[in-house]
Amino acid sequence: MDDRNQIIPATAKVKLDANALVANWRNLDRLSGNAQAGAAVKANAYGLGVRDVVQKLVVAGCRDFFVANWQEALEIEDLTAGVAAVSVLNGVREQDMLFALQSAAKPVINSLEQLGRWKPSGKTCDVMINSGMNRLGINRDDLDAELFTGMSIDLAMSHLASADEDVVQNEDQLACYKAALETVPSQRNSLANSAGIALGSAYHFDVTRPGLSLYGGVQRPELKALIQQVAIPQAEILQVRSLQPGDKVGYNAQYVADHAHDIATLAMGYADGYLRGFSNSGVFTYQGARLPVLGRVSMDLIAIDLSHAPALKEEDWVDCEYDLQTASAQSSLSQYELITGLGNRLPREWT
Repeated sequence: MDDRNQIIPATAKVKLDANALVANWRNLDRLSGNAQAGAAVKANAYGLGVRDVVQKLVVAGCRDFFVANWQEALEIEDLTAGVAAVSVLNGVREQDMLFALQSAAKPVINSLEQLGRWKPSGKTCDVMINSGMNRLGINRDDLDAELFTGMSIDLAMSHLASADEDVVQNEDQLACYKAALETVPSQRNSLANSAGIALGSAYHFDVTRPGLSLYGGVQRPELKALIQQVAIPQAEILQVRSLQPGDKVGYNAQYVADHAHDIATLAMGYADGYLRGFSNSGVFTYQGARLPVLGRVSMDLIAIDLSHAPALKEEDWVDCEYDLQTASAQSSLSQYELITGLGNRLPREWT
């Protein structure tokens, strides 16, 4: 990277609260009862920066991390070596074997083909059971105790499809998973994701695997009081202008002023993950004042109403209202999309 980049100030960024991240993990760990809470840190820790997140959670006491693939395992290898276990959720392909065999990370075996590929190694693995989500995992009917003879299996896991809802599928998956455990000789068992933790002790087993809630997401009302916002996007004001009645703002004139007021143009847009769903619905804030988004969100620019903060000027900074539940309601995007979609050109700054 060109060293000159370091002297170019950012015009938008994401402020990250380290205390909130750690508090969220500790609250989820407590809610997990006798189980220990791990951490899903796939997709660059849901976009927040996997190395920073892992470092902070290791210090807090987290001892199980879950990534999607072997590239992600490699990225945190030095941070977890001798301290914490890493599970690779997508399993092990033939082309992964050269690296996987020398890695301390464990593949999560998702199919009979992966099982046959890994078993001769004699190395420890995890096993994913398909309990009804029908994404990854070995079907219960395909499980046979003889398949696992001589294998070292740490976690036997499954994944809940609808834990954010009170539906029969949760109980059906729990029953299927418990029945399958009779066939898989694992050292530890794991079923619950963030929302699954809130379903109660029957779903906790030995290890829980929170993801979204670590980063501020709330999928069930039981989590509302326990989870703090971690990520707050911030943007700089590039220009302030005065509108008169009838003036139009942005592409396709999606906002038309009905009174005279000032607006500010911010240096952020859908290229940064602040998508068009926030057009005429998103909100920025400044010292408690709410500054609604006006018109259509552009690739690099957003217009906001300064009626409640008329003293704001060029080079001032404003916060984005990005509580994930609130922002989801504003944009019709899922909390997962909101947190993982924050753009790479926004620097992450931990406080």
